[in-house]
Amino acid sequence: MTTHSTTANFDAFDISPVPAPGPHAVSPGTYRGIYGMPMFVTVPTSDLAASVDFWVSGLGFVDLFTVPGQLTHVRRWAFQDALLVPTGSATEAPAVTVSFACVLSEIEGIAQACATLLPGCTTGPRSTPWNTVDLEITTPENARVIMTAARELDVTGPEARYLEDAGFEIPRP
Repeated sequence: MTTHSTTANFDAFDISPVPAPGPHAVSPGTYRGIYGMPMFVTVPTSDLAASVDFWVSGLGFVDLFTVPGQLTHVRRWAFQDALLVPTGSATEAPAVTVSFACVLSEIEGIAQACATLLPGCTTGPRSTPWNTVDLEITTPENARVIMTAARELDVTGPEARYLEDAGFEIPRP
């Protein structure tokens, strides 16, 4: 993997699934591999089945996996991920939820900085069944931002068993 300085200018197409523009550009196609998602959106829906059908049949995404009654993870190209989540009605959810990857050592600092700027805007951090620690922040514009940090997978724990049951291969030491 190529690494770049955060202050350097470089041709970012070498790290992007988006092809360089031009008359002969070709879609990279659907990516079904598993990776740490650097960013994704969560889309609330009052009709999960209809939403999945629209994203798959209309927008060209694939149902990467579904947790029945909880969420469907759809993907198109690499890094084009969306989580479709059921709600009782569209008015119950915030207008937008976006999740950004971070590392565990950043969670507390982000929580403190946000709480200093806007007291009461954070919830968590909390451990999730999908092996992350999530910090929820409500921004001044009422967007819901989730800072999500992966935990090391306990290959003997319930998260690993759940992933195996869903068809994912868990590396064993």
